[in-house]
Amino acid sequence: MAEDKASQSFKMPDPAMLSRNMADIASRSQRIVMEFLKRQGDGGVPGLDPMNIGGAFLEMTARMMANPAKLVQAHMSFWQDYMLLWQNTARRMMGDSPDPVASPAAGDRRFKHEDWQENEVFDFIKQSYLLSARWIQNVVKDVEGLDERTAQKVDFYTRQFVDAMAPSNFLLTNPEVLRKTVETGGENLVRGLNNLLADLERGKGNLQIRMTDYEAFKVGENIATTPGKVVYQNALMQLIQFSPTTETVLKRPLLIVPPWINKYYILDLRPKNSFIRWAVSQGHTVFVISWVNPDEQLAEKSFADYMKEGPLAALDAIEKATGEREVNAIGYCIGGTLTACTLSWMAAKKDMRIKSATFLTTMVDFAEAGELSIFIDEEQLKAMEEKMEKRGFHEGHEMAVTFNMLRANDLIWSFVVNNYLLGQEPFPFDLLYWNSDSTRMPAAMHSFYLRQMYQQNRLITPGGIELDGVGIDLGRISIPTYLLSTREDHIAPWKSTYRATQIYKSPKRFVLAASGHIAGVVNPPESGKYSHWVNTELPESPDDWFAGATELAGSWWPDWQRWVSSLAPETVKAREPGAGKLRAIEPAPGSYVKLMAN
Repeated sequence: MAEDKASQSFKMPDPAMLSRNMADIASRSQRIVMEFLKRQGDGGVPGLDPMNIGGAFLEMTARMMANPAKLVQAHMSFWQDYMLLWQNTARRMMGDSPDPVASPAAGDRRFKHEDWQENEVFDFIKQSYLLSARWIQNVVKDVEGLDERTAQKVDFYTRQFVDAMAPSNFLLTNPEVLRKTVETGGENLVRGLNNLLADLERGKGNLQIRMTDYEAFKVGENIATTPGKVVYQNALMQLIQFSPTTETVLKRPLLIVPPWINKYYILDLRPKNSFIRWAVSQGHTVFVISWVNPDEQLAEKSFADYMKEGPLAALDAIEKATGEREVNAIGYCIGGTLTACTLSWMAAKKDMRIKSATFLTTMVDFAEAGELSIFIDEEQLKAMEEKMEKRGFHEGHEMAVTFNMLRANDLIWSFVVNNYLLGQEPFPFDLLYWNSDSTRMPAAMHSFYLRQMYQQNRLITPGGIELDGVGIDLGRISIPTYLLSTREDHIAPWKSTYRATQIYKSPKRFVLAASGHIAGVVNPPESGKYSHWVNTELPESPDDWFAGATELAGSWWPDWQRWVSSLAPETVKAREPGAGKLRAIEPAPGSYVKLMAN
């Protein structure tokens, strides 16, 4: 009877279909391997260890062995915990319910399937992994004598290894995958292998994991849909003016300077979560810079070119389009860094057209730049610059991989399990579509930004960097500023962004939003998500600021609207794109944003 039930639950694969699938897989695999090998022969690998990971771990090992007593103590503690786990597992099998020796961190979704808790074997596998992971990470963290950069690199890549070795990432130790394999007769694994090959084909031998259904979204049709017109363009950007939805608008137009590491439509994903659409509804005449996706022809474009052909050119265009010289500006991430540089440059030139500035998750002091700094040591910069010298740009997908590694469990391994082991299609998700729509970086600009700012932190030194003949001094910024940071930001750590409050000489308002670099910013009031903290005092220490802050429910957007509208509440009749001295070139979202890196 039991055998009959087992046979009914196990689905046998179709031999003919399986044969065709495997033949197709073999043919595609051969093409991928040949293309990969050809690329290596063409100089695709500049060095065996461009990140100098081996050197960091060699130094760590030498330091560790210099204090063997501490290592022995860590071993003993680990084995004591392991023996307790064995005992607890035996007690569970006898019907007892002991407390776990190791539990996943809050929010760890790798072990959400019920079998990780209810099945004694998989609970043992889970806890065994968590104990081992904790032991490995504690051992490398406790090594004395390492310089800060090496210690940070060792810790980061140790976590990458630990995350990769999670039992949830393997067929035989993932109960959900095992169940799926039994239910489908292994069809999930064949589908998963096809998914893997498709990702390798798309990356021409490099794995480019598909995070969402790319066919579910089209820029200008169901994302980036706020109505408007492109009213100006140059080699680096198109300027979009959005159509008003109110009879009157604030006299001062609003210029948004987004990051060019990704595309502007993070602020215009869907109508329900579009900051741009919301700002238009609040009575702003919104302009946004839509950066080009550069190729080798723009290799020599510099950071100064981004300033001149970006916000400075936009200010000239806005004056022609609306007749207004005074504007409010928003800079997001590196767009905020550029905005800060532009404000200093304009102050030196006595140009006061920008009357207020909002900085979203923006760093100007890179002394503690978080885990991104791991990728910006001399060895890696040289390797990157060698590639950029050949191509003329930094490849978009390489930047995406770097950001994904900062949240590997969420942005890498969860998709490995879903796409390759479970054989499922990724869920349609607008944010992940945007995340995959990567952009390139011109070689000259990217090298300058990484070396002068990230590596050498020269931006906070008055005159430390020069743009178009002007030494940049952020202390010149005296206009009202609104600084928005996010508490769980893994790209621009909030305590680092807070330092701008001690640099600008302007009236400042600092607000801290819950969640991360994207979700904390793209948080419409209607969603009811993510609180924010406010504190009108700006002590030197971010910890002191937070200790005195008040947490408020919901989005920071209304707080910003009250702040910016109070600076200049005068209104005028709504302005239509193309009705001024600048004629419309094409409908929003324009053509630049539609150019994909691949």
